[in-house]
Amino acid sequence: MIRSMTGFARREHSDAFGTLAWELRTVNHRYLEVSLRLPDDFRSLESEFRSTISAAVRRGKLDATLQYRAPQGASASLEIDAPFLDELIERAQEVTRRATAHRGTLASPTPLDLMRWPGVLKEPEHDRGPLLGAATSTLKSALADLTASRASEGERIAVMLGGRCRQLEGIVAAIRARLPDVRGRIRARLEERLGQLTLPAEPNRDRFEQELALALSRMDVDEELDRLSSHVAEASKALDGSEPAGRRLDFLMQEFNREANTLSSKSQDSETTSAAVDMKVLIEQMREQVQNVE
Repeated sequence: MIRSMTGFARREHSDAFGTLAWELRTVNHRYLEVSLRLPDDFRSLESEFRSTISAAVRRGKLDATLQYRAPQGASASLEIDAPFLDELIERAQEVTRRATAHRGTLASPTPLDLMRWPGVLKEPEHDRGPLLGAATSTLKSALADLTASRASEGERIAVMLGGRCRQLEGIVAAIRARLPDVRGRIRARLEERLGQLTLPAEPNRDRFEQELALALSRMDVDEELDRLSSHVAEASKALDGSEPAGRRLDFLMQEFNREANTLSSKSQDSETTSAAVDMKVLIEQMREQVQNVE
């Protein structure tokens, strides 16, 4: 299956515990790179969130942001740690007595000063299990939306790549059909050049055939055409497969380029050279799209 590495998804979930919102964005990247931005209350689930994401996304740079809003009208009551406060007051009074004994002046702490002391006030504890569970399930829903978005874009990329593969196969077939004519012209050209030479005796035909065979072997492109056809078949297979194919297609683009360059360098025919250039244009168009395939 062809999926794009570019996508966006947003999912919200509201219940008695508040509102959760996941926002996911992905762009192309060589490997999977996940960046998470979480409220402090959800840091404990970071490892689980990353595992959930890696199970759904194979490649791409993914930015995931979780936002949390407490329910409207939720009480902001605070609890006092009474034992800790009692001990703090005793220590404050002891410090005041010592300062007075040394003829110093030290103002007694006010109630507000005591409340500001770390640990005196604490938020009431709640069961956060349902809230954390909702964050995980909402993430899975957002990932499903993201996958659908990337798959939709991937379908358009697959259609384009499939069309380019058919065009490449057509060019390969056209070049292959011209090979007998190209070989005949090479032979005729060598015969003509041989006839223009002033030789003391009749040329050795066996030697001529050997030299002709050697020249044709240096210009032979059958192997390149066979490999190009094989690569087209492999690309088509990858496009129709169920697994992510981005890396395989990226490798095939390199092989396409190599064979097209070799074909161009061996060409002794202007039409074959032109066809090789057309191939390079198609391959470059495919390569640009493959860079965004998961």
